[in-house]
Amino acid sequence: MPRRVRQSPKLQQPATLEISLESLGRAGDFGSLAHYADTAYYDLTYRQRRHDIDYYVAQARGCSDRRVLEYGCGNGRITVPMAQSGTTVTCVDLSKPMLNDFERRLAQLPAAIRTRISLHHADMRAFSTNERFSLIIAPFNTVLHLYEPDEFLEFARRVKTHLTPAGRFVFDVSLPQPADLSHDPSESLKSPDFTHPETGEVFEYAERFEYDPIRQLLVVWMHFATKDGSSAFTIPLTHRQYFPQELRGLLACAGFTRLRFWSDFTEEAASSHTDSLVVECFA
Repeated sequence: MPRRVRQSPKLQQPATLEISLESLGRAGDFGSLAHYADTAYYDLTYRQRRHDIDYYVAQARGCSDRRVLEYGCGNGRITVPMAQSGTTVTCVDLSKPMLNDFERRLAQLPAAIRTRISLHHADMRAFSTNERFSLIIAPFNTVLHLYEPDEFLEFARRVKTHLTPAGRFVFDVSLPQPADLSHDPSESLKSPDFTHPETGEVFEYAERFEYDPIRQLLVVWMHFATKDGSSAFTIPLTHRQYFPQELRGLLACAGFTRLRFWSDFTEEAASSHTDSLVVECFA
């Protein structure tokens, strides 16, 4: 079902862009970039999310050489705490707005922290470096923007080439939830209003869930409208739904012979109650 998306003040997209679930599906498309275009909104939305930061900082501290390659670094929500703990981080992201905001943040950090962080604007499937890392991470659903199995394999094989012989690849994904996949796509779920941290505009917010069971794509259509009705726009967030045994098979094809599933950034094995599935792969 086509949805007309109007341009928000920070989205660099045509105001007449027609998008639908059927037109989404490639890494780099509007459904994988739009949610990250407004960095102030992103910060506001995830400011309370700390458990994954603590987890990845602890993982980095456990590295013998304190060097990490991070895919999907965004504007540094996890990177900066890792660097502050003494880790050198090579960062990769496809979102230019997020990287621009990260560069702004870097300029405000002490020189000792800045020298530990290097930024690369690149597609995670194509990024290449001669360096090898004992830890590679892809936090906060980064791999859910790999919409086809061959894209996931291409990425995972490239990750393996960047690992040291005893290295680990650690990433997390939202475990597919039947309730999210079975929503009526025409039903809008309202959430509390929010005030944009930069413009001061007050928005009413609602979202729809639409799932394609063949491609295993879940799109969250996020609808924003000002209280006076003067402005409204819709932003899609597209996530591939990877089921645990599917991940196990894909990672085996990529050459990872051992892996573990952890629950919600803890040391507990994943279970039916898991929300965020943490996957630890061994080279």
